Amino acid sequence: MVTMQQIREHYRFTERDVEFLLMLQPLAEENRERFILEFYDYLYSLPELTEILNAANRPRLKEMHLKWFMSLFCGVYDNHYMNHLARIGHAHVKVGLSVHFVNSAMNQIRHFLLGLIDLNYSDRDLRCAIREAVEKILDMNLDVMSTSYREEEMKKVFVSRRIESFIIRVTERFTYGLNLVLLLALAGVSMSVVILFAWDIAHIFQGNMEKGILSALGSLLILWMMIELMDNEIKNLKGGKFNILVFIGVIIVAIIREILISTLRHDDLTTQAFLAGTLLILGVVYYLVSVAQRER
Repeated sequence: MVTMQQIREHYRFTERDVEFLLMLQPLAEENRERFILEFYDYLYSLPELTEILNAANRPRLKEMHLKWFMSLFCGVYDNHYMNHLARIGHAHVKVGLSVHFVNSAMNQIRHFLLGLIDLNYSDRDLRCAIREAVEKILDMNLDVMSTSYREEEMKKVFVSRRIESFIIRVTERFTYGLNLVLLLALAGVSMSVVILFAWDIAHIFQGNMEKGILSALGSLLILWMMIELMDNEIKNLKGGKFNILVFIGVIIVAIIREILISTLRHDDLTTQAFLAGTLLILGVVYYLVSVAQRER
């Protein structure tokens, strides 16, 4: 954690700057009422701050702003002073004040003080030195106050990342579990297809040769389809890529089987032409997808 001493070193805030700020203290005291009047005229001009600057809060806020204003010239800028600024920053965060308004308000205060210095110090070198000291103390104040906003954002990001990581991890495990269930279901269906194939073979030995052979061929096509689906699902579980060609091939096999069954049923020519046209379209789609995958 950065200390006030480190902040002072980073901004090259020296004891000479402290002396200039102490020199400015009587002038700031004389103009404190003017400061608060002009500062609140600016704040009231911002519609976004209306809710924060309500009538109930106004006296307390004015007192706090005056106290902070005079602390700029207190001459003691230690860790206690930094903690005070940090509490102010956290208060801003708590009431939902955007850091944008903190920056813009500090800009108004900067203009007020620099204008005050220009009006009251005629010596150019002294005026420049006091202006530089004021710039430094205001920048350090803004730095410490802004840290509260950065800490709040980091908390949100940290919590968000933890939640997101947890959700992603749980979802991945759930998806993996569903894939396992799907693989087991495919295995179960495959066993049923094997039984169906055996039943079709039995038809051949019962004398129904044509029906038995075509049905057995259809069952083999379904079994091949199930093997392809299972193989693709196993690759997916091992981290392989999703292969859309397998699913197009499954549909093609299903259409071929339907054509075989249609032949056994002696369906009309329109039905068979529709199935043949569908098979042709699926074949073209399969070819186009395979070409696209090879070019990637």
